Amino acid sequence: MSRRSTRPRLRLGLTAAAVLVTTALVPAPAHGEAPVTDYAITVDPSKHGAAIDDTMYGLFLEDINRAADGGLYAELVQNRSFEYSTADNRAYTSLTSWDVDGSATVVNDDGRLHANNRNYARVAAGTTLTNSGYNSGLSLRSGAKYDLSVWARAETGTTLTLTLKDAGGVLATAQQKAVKGGWKQYRATFTAMRTTAAGRLAVASAGAAALDEVSLFPRDTYKKQPGGLRKDLAEKLAALKPGFLRFPGGCLVNTGSMEDYSEASGWQRARSYQWKDTIGPVEQRATNANFWGYNQSYGLGYYEYFRFAEDVGAMPLPVVPALVTGCGQNRAVVDDALLKRHIQDTLDLIEFANGPVTSTWGRKRADMGHPGPFGLTHVQVGNEENLPREFFERFTKFRTAIEAKYPGITVVSNSGPAAAGATFDTLWQLNRDAGVAMVDEHYYNSPRWFLENNQRYDSYDRSGPKVFLGEYASQGNTFGNGLAEAAFMTGLERNADIVKLASYAPVLANEDYVQWRPNLIWFNNRASWGSANYEVQKLFMNNAGGRVVPSEATSTPSVSGPISGAVGLSTWATAASYDDVRVTAADGRTLLTDDFSGPASAWTHTGGGSWAVQDGQYTQTAIAAENTTVTAGDRAWRDYDLRVKATKQAGAEGFLVAFGVKDTGNYYWWNLGGWGNTAHGVERSDNGAKTTLISKPGTIESGRAYDIEVKVRGRQVTLYLDGKEWGAFTDDRVAEPFRQVVTRDPATGDLIVKVVNAQATGARTRVDLGGARVAPRARVTTLAADPSAENSETATPVAPVRSALTGISDTFTYTFPANSVTFLRIAER
Repeated sequence: MSRRSTRPRLRLGLTAAAVLVTTALVPAPAHGEAPVTDYAITVDPSKHGAAIDDTMYGLFLEDINRAADGGLYAELVQNRSFEYSTADNRAYTSLTSWDVDGSATVVNDDGRLHANNRNYARVAAGTTLTNSGYNSGLSLRSGAKYDLSVWARAETGTTLTLTLKDAGGVLATAQQKAVKGGWKQYRATFTAMRTTAAGRLAVASAGAAALDEVSLFPRDTYKKQPGGLRKDLAEKLAALKPGFLRFPGGCLVNTGSMEDYSEASGWQRARSYQWKDTIGPVEQRATNANFWGYNQSYGLGYYEYFRFAEDVGAMPLPVVPALVTGCGQNRAVVDDALLKRHIQDTLDLIEFANGPVTSTWGRKRADMGHPGPFGLTHVQVGNEENLPREFFERFTKFRTAIEAKYPGITVVSNSGPAAAGATFDTLWQLNRDAGVAMVDEHYYNSPRWFLENNQRYDSYDRSGPKVFLGEYASQGNTFGNGLAEAAFMTGLERNADIVKLASYAPVLANEDYVQWRPNLIWFNNRASWGSANYEVQKLFMNNAGGRVVPSEATSTPSVSGPISGAVGLSTWATAASYDDVRVTAADGRTLLTDDFSGPASAWTHTGGGSWAVQDGQYTQTAIAAENTTVTAGDRAWRDYDLRVKATKQAGAEGFLVAFGVKDTGNYYWWNLGGWGNTAHGVERSDNGAKTTLISKPGTIESGRAYDIEVKVRGRQVTLYLDGKEWGAFTDDRVAEPFRQVVTRDPATGDLIVKVVNAQATGARTRVDLGGARVAPRARVTTLAADPSAENSETATPVAPVRSALTGISDTFTYTFPANSVTFLRIAER
């Protein structure tokens, strides 16, 4: 993650009508007054907009980027039960994170601690096992207590010596435990004498012994719960005041085998996340390969998720597999018995969450320490399935069974992995026709897309399913990303009658184990910090209000011109040849022609791969290379036709034909045979962040020549494949930088005026409160920084500044700073 120390901009516009009072230093412009753009906001407090539910904003927790093991789950020992395997990661062994001084063997035999806990370590006399934890090591604080637990077996007896140390020496007084007989749990408590982020736990055995489930937890976990959650991370999550908690995935739910973890299934390791694997004593829980490339201990399981939701006052929202895999696997499981088992597991889950202690699964919940119900009201079936009809057939069976036994449970469906396209359209139609209550949408798009799509939900059918926006982010952790997301969130609130739930994703990332960017909260073994996006989410989540107050705002004059730019050719994990490139202006002039009968001197190679002219074609031969772009032409070209012949030689996908190319980060391309050779679509890249503008199912065959034509007129693009029109789009949405919404806080009666100004000039704004009688003083919270600013472990350039604004009346003028999110809390009299 890039770390910048950019200081926040705190320059705030003042007017005669309203005066800002703040303890923060407000620098004056260096050369006269800063440039401003004029706007107006008109509020109608006599009317009622959409009600905003307490559950509107929430969290989505998935074990990606070591969010659970090595993150929120406070366990300090990595690979505590010796279950790591090449099935989890090709680099793993059963002794990963352990150093052996002496002789130790990990065995899988009938002498194990529990059937689900397949492996244990057999150590010879005089052997020491030392664990290095996560990141740089065990993170310990001077004076803090740490609780150790180890399961051991020694038929002839032994003494275990337990030590915390680092390169500087001993960190706590060593503990000794006499061990004799069968498996038994032994405990010890340490008090750290020094602070370190490179600690080690050593377990030495005087005699031969068997060891398993070697565990070390800080005593100071979230809410002091033994074996609980890492305090700083849980507190950052709680500070968001989430209304719901979606868990445990994500791709963890809808990938891998749908079989259980048993002898009958061959103890399969790459399984979908199944809730029964994750409850009961931790030493008896199954293990699993994590889709994101590491091992899941399931120490943070369903019970812990339910308990955390309760602790932070959030509605639990579990996700169960629908027996159709996604996330690139795209396979429908055809096994009626297995489907029935998963449906029954889901019914059992509801009983586990809500059932009385006299029920089978309610008793298991009570045995784990929670006699009362968790109050489950929503269950989601499936996640981002790319096979819409196969998914919906199975979803319907889940829904029918759940609603028959538990009619009060809302069964949530989904619309696939993107904001638009054939899968999205098909699933929405199936959900509407079936009267599904709620549909989960996911999208990760560019900041420009979020600025352009503030009105996305304005036109949704008010009588159809409600929307759960379960995953979204704008592909970066800069404040510019946060501004775009904030602008979009004003549209979510305005449409709170349709968008009932919304959660940013992913939430947690250990900086040394990253599979996905961006993320809301970053951490390592010693510290954590909220991103710029976190500060935006926190501001909205802590100030949602209970109802929208209708308001209107003037907009920014549009400066968008026609699509213009050079042309390009590329491939992605594919070898391909191109020929007969011709670019013709709308008036018939030839701008470029190349039949590759000579050298490709007109082309500039800006990507990877290997290009050469071969047999009169321009060929890219590096089959594994991604984004191999070559470009030709003028950035000023507009209103032109691009024609090219393309032949796939080998590889995973098809062709990438670019137009409107400004530079390596800003362009359009027609992606033919993309997404694993499953679809054709046009993507727009804005500073490297891609947005899909149009897509349809399709594949590209090897060895066949395709005629490709792209016609650009103004901002309209028409695409032809083998002489037939494939599709068209008009890229004319305005990336409006000035967005606002007004809500009312039901607890205080405050009007909350929320304004996003995502541009480099201040927004001088006349605010008309529609005759409302208001107090003369308002509370102001402002996030303002350079758009490139990012928070880090050592610097927080994006942080809220709180101040007071005087001179408020039913009409006042205020200049919202450049690149800012501002919330004004105005008390009504």
